[in-house]
Amino acid sequence: MSKTESKASHQQRVQTICLVILSTVAVAVSLYWLEPVLVPFVLAVFITLGMSLFIDLQMKYLHMPRLVAMLVTIIVGLLILAVFGLLVFKAVDQLNDNAGIYGQQIEAMFDELSKAVPLKSFGVDADDDGSLLSQIPVTTVRQVLLDTGTAVMGIVSRGMLVLIFVIFLLSGQMVSKRPVGGMLGQAEAGIKRYIVTKILVSVITGVTVGLALTLLGVEMALMFGLFAFLLNFIPSIGSVISTLLPLPVVLVTPGMSLATGILAIAIPGAIQFAIGNVIEPKIMGRSLDLHPIVILMALIFWGMLWGIVGMLLATPMTAVVKIFLSKREFTAPLASLLSGHLEVIDDA
Repeated sequence: MSKTESKASHQQRVQTICLVILSTVAVAVSLYWLEPVLVPFVLAVFITLGMSLFIDLQMKYLHMPRLVAMLVTIIVGLLILAVFGLLVFKAVDQLNDNAGIYGQQIEAMFDELSKAVPLKSFGVDADDDGSLLSQIPVTTVRQVLLDTGTAVMGIVSRGMLVLIFVIFLLSGQMVSKRPVGGMLGQAEAGIKRYIVTKILVSVITGVTVGLALTLLGVEMALMFGLFAFLLNFIPSIGSVISTLLPLPVVLVTPGMSLATGILAIAIPGAIQFAIGNVIEPKIMGRSLDLHPIVILMALIFWGMLWGIVGMLLATPMTAVVKIFLSKREFTAPLASLLSGHLEVIDDA
């Protein structure tokens, strides 16, 4: 290769890299700006993929017409959402009812702390600060109620939009054939396997965590089981958060022994570790073929753009991007990087 050709190739590579960077920034800004519309639509797409598999199973094994199977699936889904909402509202009411008890418990803990630690030597008045500290649960619960009400209204408004999208997407499947091969077919098959496997694993996680906390006598155990189910869709980070969620309730529950409190954290943690590191890898295998660092970066990226919903959808969306990149010769090295094959850098 001549010196001129080498220089031209280098300039073309620099231009390509600059265009990729500018395009990535432009797409990220667009995704952030269009979040009110894109989030319900993307949620509807993934929900539709999961529901379509259950619709196909009903058609295959129960010999239902597609329209009937679709209606049954939508009704079951709405009932499940209603149960989730009932659990959350019940937990919030329980927090409100027990605010006074929690305040007394915190005040008692503060009194014991003041006896063990010479707070006055640090300029802290235990009597005054103890009474103020006991008001924290009441204030916190009121704020929780306000935030929960606002969040529920937002979820309901978005939920209706998601439901409309789902109905139209399912109706579109009735009049058009779904792709069998190619990029769309491969992406659809991979995401379906991921969704079904993740739902199965998350249900096992939520049920076992909720049952364990119920047997230990932890208040709002069913709600914590629900959170374990939902947060299991967030790789790595979600399991840590769901394990630590019962800690504040365990600390302020009267009569909760130290051993029970430790078990209330240790048992869910062991369940999350066993399912996440032993059971789930065997069931899921390498269906998405994404490197753990890539998944972590995807969580950060989509979490910054779309918040908690973006973190829930980060893994399957990144898998779809990888499938599309792998189908073009020019972008195939990027797909290999997402899988953790760093040798493509040496070959470049």
